[in-house]
Amino acid sequence: MLNAEQQAAVDAPLGYNLVIASAGTGKTSTIVARIEKLLMQGVQPEDILLLTFTNKAAAEMIKRVERKFPKEAKKIEAGTFHAVSYRWLKNIDSNLVLKPPKELKTLFKSIYEKRDFQRLELKPYAASSLYEYYSYYQNSSLDMSFGEWIERKNPEHAPLAPIYEDIVQEYEDLKASYGFLSFNDLLLEVIRRKEDIKSFVEVLVDEYQDTNNLQASFLDAIRFDSLFCVGDYDQSIYAFNGANIDIIASFTKRYPKAKVFNLSKNYRSTKYILDLANRVIANNERIYPKRLEVMNLKKAHPPKLLAFEDLYAQYEAIAARISVSLTSKEEIAVIFRNNASADGIEAALRQRGITCKRKGSRSLFDMKEIQALFDLLAILINPKDLLAFIHILQYAKGVGSNIAKDLYEALQRCGEGDIKKGLLSPIDIANPFSKPERNYQLALFDDFVQLGSKSRFKDLTILDNPILKHPKLSQEGAKFLDELAKLFRLRLKRPESFIQHIRDSAIFEAIIHSLAANRAKRKDGSIDEALFEEAKQKIARRVALMEHLARNYEDVYRFYNAMVLGSSEMEQGSGVNLLSIHASKGLEFREVYVVDLMEGRFPNLKLAAKSGSIEEERRLFYVAVTRAKEILYLSYAKYDRIKRVEFLPSRFLKEAGLL
Repeated sequence: MLNAEQQAAVDAPLGYNLVIASAGTGKTSTIVARIEKLLMQGVQPEDILLLTFTNKAAAEMIKRVERKFPKEAKKIEAGTFHAVSYRWLKNIDSNLVLKPPKELKTLFKSIYEKRDFQRLELKPYAASSLYEYYSYYQNSSLDMSFGEWIERKNPEHAPLAPIYEDIVQEYEDLKASYGFLSFNDLLLEVIRRKEDIKSFVEVLVDEYQDTNNLQASFLDAIRFDSLFCVGDYDQSIYAFNGANIDIIASFTKRYPKAKVFNLSKNYRSTKYILDLANRVIANNERIYPKRLEVMNLKKAHPPKLLAFEDLYAQYEAIAARISVSLTSKEEIAVIFRNNASADGIEAALRQRGITCKRKGSRSLFDMKEIQALFDLLAILINPKDLLAFIHILQYAKGVGSNIAKDLYEALQRCGEGDIKKGLLSPIDIANPFSKPERNYQLALFDDFVQLGSKSRFKDLTILDNPILKHPKLSQEGAKFLDELAKLFRLRLKRPESFIQHIRDSAIFEAIIHSLAANRAKRKDGSIDEALFEEAKQKIARRVALMEHLARNYEDVYRFYNAMVLGSSEMEQGSGVNLLSIHASKGLEFREVYVVDLMEGRFPNLKLAAKSGSIEEERRLFYVAVTRAKEILYLSYAKYDRIKRVEFLPSRFLKEAGLL
């Protein structure tokens, strides 16, 4: 049953409509009801596009629509900006390959490493920093070149701007040659191919306050009769990723006939929690006036401030409080601004035998062994995957990203464009390695030396392969190539079989050994055997979990794409929820702890100065506290005994009226 405000938004005529939905005001119910209204009016489900911040949110909304429209709901185009773009583009060109940022960064680095910046006077950005700047540029500034953007952002780097721009151009050309797409490319490619994308009767956008300039351009490129956007400017917390709060703020200026609806009835939090949140957020500039009405009439507990002399005493005390709480552990969340806070809380909880799960910090899919597993899978199902090849070869001693790229390009030449053929049945080429061009202006220099002898390698199945002539190819690098050839010779179909054979391969065993040894290394460089065995067992458990997930799929390509697109939304375990503020968005819990509320840590003054603002940090605080339904604890510590740092309490505690 909708309230009058929600119903008014649902009944809005086709056109430009903006719904300001504050925390806990039922935005999901409003979006679902709007879709149902469209279907009842005869709009075809294929003509409705639902864009959400996570695929999980889209799935939940579609599931709710299914209750009234079981057949039609499944035909609605729904998902994140990236997910729907990927589906559209794959229908247009099935050869396109989506690559996650970490892999593309490796490709970017291999191009960057061809530059000899030592001959230049100015110290350049590191490869990883330049890659991050380029990604941020794509999300925020489409009206100027990358070089111009760098010059404007940091005039000191103006002399290097042509080199940076050339690196980026070579990176884009190389991606295009392999059909690689980044997450940003998905949207850029849709914008370029907008005439190939069908039109819609209505496009619905959830979390509109977090859209960036690229996503706004994407919406401008899509053809539709009606735009229905739902968001809350007080919850705009993605400036670090290019989110532009001006997009929601300027809605009525960009669309003069737009209608704005305000959802003011909060069903989530009690009066005390909402009052505290509103006292703090009122210090930010008001864009759209709003006043929240409390609808949660359960017994209210005033938010409690917890102050501690020491940082780790704070974590231990919170763990002790959680251990005796009558709230179900799944209904408790500890919300943090910095990952270091989560580490301390997790350790304190586990010490008391309290299970917990983390989201918003390092996930299973960020583990190097899982990435290596999927890199090997990527090579087997798509031998054109340069990045996966580079990642795997880098585990061999003496092989860096530049040498790995040389080897890949040589295999392509030996296989007439196919590295699988180049490895298993190569054509005989005297010199399969080309020399890079010389260009002093762009810091490109030729450092390739004469070919090496294949006779230095023994006991390989690929001894006749010209690839072994690479002068810098190590013994272990050659062994990796040989083991990869053995995997290529297998004939596999089911995803589970792929995972099992990769797991049992000598190449993956070598990678596991390397990772486990690194994790078990003592300060003096020796290996702790107990830790080494423990590390191997942990890796084996993670691989077993991937094998278990693979059993749910018949098609290996669907399995791989599901893991690449959906890995960021997966979480492990049960118990207390340990969440970064960004990961807590859209969730709610009976009992919430917001920790480390010290000036410098929250607000995080370094991040505020770098890409956000104090206003953004205040919005983060607002999001954190409004996750609580009934019980809210805010905590801070005065001293870190390990780093010997003293803290002042966060300014937000004073603004909240708690100090």
